[in-house]
Amino acid sequence: MTLHVGIVGFGRIGAEHAGWIAQTENVRVGRVCDFTPARRDVANSSGLRAVGALDELLSSTPLDAVLISTPTVFHFDNAMACLAAGKHVMIEKPMALDEAQSRRLIEEAERRSRTISVFHNRRWDEDYLTVRAAVASGVLGKIINVESRLGQFASCVGPAAKEYRPGWRNEGAFGGGGLYDWGSHFVDQLWRLMLPRRPVRVFAQLRGNVWTTDCDDFARVCIDFDDGAVGLVEINTTTTRPQARWHVDGTSGSASSPASLTFDTHEWARLDVTPAQSGELVAPFELERRLNEVDMWDQFADACAGKGTPAVPARSVLMTMRLLDAARASSRDGRVVEVDPMNDQ
Repeated sequence: MTLHVGIVGFGRIGAEHAGWIAQTENVRVGRVCDFTPARRDVANSSGLRAVGALDELLSSTPLDAVLISTPTVFHFDNAMACLAAGKHVMIEKPMALDEAQSRRLIEEAERRSRTISVFHNRRWDEDYLTVRAAVASGVLGKIINVESRLGQFASCVGPAAKEYRPGWRNEGAFGGGGLYDWGSHFVDQLWRLMLPRRPVRVFAQLRGNVWTTDCDDFARVCIDFDDGAVGLVEINTTTTRPQARWHVDGTSGSASSPASLTFDTHEWARLDVTPAQSGELVAPFELERRLNEVDMWDQFADACAGKGTPAVPARSVLMTMRLLDAARASSRDGRVVEVDPMNDQ
């Protein structure tokens, strides 16, 4: 059975999703919605039928599910409208502007018996899985400290589609800033890496220094865990000397991996592990199965057909949204923010 998907927002990410979907077994793009004429032209030139209004897309047939790949500020309203029309929903990260919006979307999907998922594809990045395997192996002992960083001297805007407000990722009103961009992935990775430990408090510093004064081009988020371990996520787009992508300290050793200005996850996965006693480097770790973006869409189609769950169940993102909320509140007020470590239901 083929899942027919509509794409709302055909910018750079929406177009990438169309390419991934084209490689799946049971998913097809039914129609594209973008209110920018030039982006509709791009979709039409790719052989996809494009419309300018969400209502028009939702009334088209066949249409079973919708991908929301608009700027973050529109995620909630777009997704709620699609759920109201009886569609399954996939949302690009971050799920919404905050945990409250995310929870409302989940509850609405459950009320309507619709599948809802979030495209946190970096849960299967090679570097993250390598660090996770190192931690799970016990070679580092009890984890004391985990640092996850991205550094560059360039805006998060990157290769955005130029036809519609290409700088929106530097605008707070649109959900811009490094915390929501790379930070939403890295925060998601960090707390999941530390399981079964749970986050209990956050202190953050979000600053706009070079590329924006409206939101953050520098984001530092410090997270305390319930066993005393500490974590740090730092998105620094204002440095010409980026630090290690990963650094981990444990009671039995430390590990680190290099930065990569091209965001090469294979380079980030070159994890050097130094045990505290022998000082010998540890051989590579065996990784769990990696899902790619095509796999995620195939699994989403199965979930919509009632066969299993999506790769990223939306409820699994609630802690990520809670930590992003806490980081914004902490930076705004200059204080430590306590977080509920367990309320993911």
